[in-house]
Amino acid sequence: MSKGKSGTVGAKAVARSSAGGTGERKPKHRSGETTEDGAAPSWMSAAAIRELVESVVVAFVLAFLFRTFEAEAFVIPTGSMAPTLMGRHRDVHCAKCGYPYQINASIEIDARTNRLTGQEVVSGTCPMCRFTMDVAPRNPQRKSYPSYKGDRILVAKFPYQFGEPRRWDVAVFKFPGEAKVNYIKRIVGKPCETVSIRHGDLLTKADGQEEATIAQKPHDKVLAMMQPVFDNDYVLSQLVARGVPARWGPRSSGGSEAGAWQTSDDFKSFRSDGSSSEPQWLSYRHCVLSYGQWQTLQSGDDLAPGTVRRQLITDFTPYNTERNELRGGPGGVSADPFDLGQRPVLDKLGLHWVGDLILEATVNPEKASGRFQMVLVKAGQMFRCEFDLATGKAVLAVDGLEEFRPAASTALKGPGEHRVRFANVDQRLLLWVDGSPVSFDGPTSYWPIDDSRPRREDLEPARLGVQGAAVRVSHLRLFRDIYYIAQRYDPHGRYGTAMCDYDTSASEFPYFFNAENPEEKLAEFYSSPEAWDVFKHRRQVDFHLAENQFLVLGDNSAESMDSRLWEQRVPQYYVDSDLLIGKALVIYWPHSWDSIPGTEGLPMLPNGIWFPCFPNFARMGAVR
Repeated sequence: MSKGKSGTVGAKAVARSSAGGTGERKPKHRSGETTEDGAAPSWMSAAAIRELVESVVVAFVLAFLFRTFEAEAFVIPTGSMAPTLMGRHRDVHCAKCGYPYQINASIEIDARTNRLTGQEVVSGTCPMCRFTMDVAPRNPQRKSYPSYKGDRILVAKFPYQFGEPRRWDVAVFKFPGEAKVNYIKRIVGKPCETVSIRHGDLLTKADGQEEATIAQKPHDKVLAMMQPVFDNDYVLSQLVARGVPARWGPRSSGGSEAGAWQTSDDFKSFRSDGSSSEPQWLSYRHCVLSYGQWQTLQSGDDLAPGTVRRQLITDFTPYNTERNELRGGPGGVSADPFDLGQRPVLDKLGLHWVGDLILEATVNPEKASGRFQMVLVKAGQMFRCEFDLATGKAVLAVDGLEEFRPAASTALKGPGEHRVRFANVDQRLLLWVDGSPVSFDGPTSYWPIDDSRPRREDLEPARLGVQGAAVRVSHLRLFRDIYYIAQRYDPHGRYGTAMCDYDTSASEFPYFFNAENPEEKLAEFYSSPEAWDVFKHRRQVDFHLAENQFLVLGDNSAESMDSRLWEQRVPQYYVDSDLLIGKALVIYWPHSWDSIPGTEGLPMLPNGIWFPCFPNFARMGAVR
């Protein structure tokens, strides 16, 4: 999606019906015409076989569901609900660390006419190692990166015919003022309340209520909406020797004292022998490479010590880092001497600090003694989950809140392997053990802290601790919560051109768009606590809803034409109840594969075993 001069996002999250009048229509090919990839159409081509299989699947699913309840099929064309729902995109594996991610490709197709625009995606940036990869036709990897249609979903109509929409539902509706256009967003505001967007969160205040309260997502919605920050299974150990700091490491200076965390040779797992009676800490540092630093590494030079500094975690989204050019443009191996894609646009690198985090780890205690802690930091405040490995008891705590001590029994006791997830989201602490949410003996919500700005402690926002416990941890993954940008249509242009919730007229506005090296200036800002008073200038926007009115927002807040911005086109920021079509139920057919996954790289079969329309099972499932 592209951003217009006014600073609002120009592309729309339209849900095209594949079963009715607003459905996706494929133009008929006449003599001499070609398909999107330039090949002459043929009923025996992979594209034709794919369309046939998809049509059969659609017909079968709809026939089955028709006997149960009324439903309709839609296809998602744009990425305003990513990563929950994918629009037209490219699936790639990072050429450096191998991490799989998606790049927005909505620019390639006109959402209204379903015709090619002449633009094509040529690069995107990995969320793990931040390598900007060339995916143009003549790319250095010599691989094909096709663009795929968006997810096909089933929308159930009966929930809104016989009941009220619920907050956090993903809903399809008619766009106000243009009833032929279907949109899909998440319902966040309900009738007779005021919804405020502040510091990335949503606050609600019912009519007659004195104070606003934060809108808290249920457990399943937290998991559906969280976005990756770093997966330590993709750490590149060969880069550590070249001056790139490992993200996870012991807080001690040398790690030689008794009981200190010891790091594996590949930097992917850590172990403490439990011989220390004092807490020993393992911490995360958000050390991300810039485009210029990757150029240095690609040229063969190492980075000087201290070059890559710890930064704050931001709302960076790899889906939004696409760069486009006219089809048939220069692209490819000649575009950059260091085999990088095009430099990402500055405001696609994440402009907002995010303090709501989710930490996952595989924890393997070696004996039933000692204590294990998971700690998340927000605005300098420590949020803890402490496990007694002898009993399995887990206790939540917030530094400075002495009365906050909810407790629960868990399976994390004695020797054994467990997957543990700890979250600080929407002013509430959540815990999962082995995939199941843990119920505590008291509320796990805490009253608001001063989150107006981060503190120096936020440069180590996630930590693991042991005290007298022999423990091995691995498969460390850190996620962030969605950050809703407090943006609203402003006819007077006071909000500036960037999609952000800062006062861009303030002298301390940090992003240095006009600086000589803006990316380096941005990294310097996020590494410098003395500059962080600017976070106090973040806006709050308010939306009051009357009877039968709903506020709807996209999960991809930086690239969503949602309720916040509608007033530039129609005189309202809400959806009337009579425009709601139904609730998104299931992704029944994401794009298919042209080969069997996992067979790539076999002898004589670099692209895998050819299998047109192989189902993409990983993305099939309920819409949460």
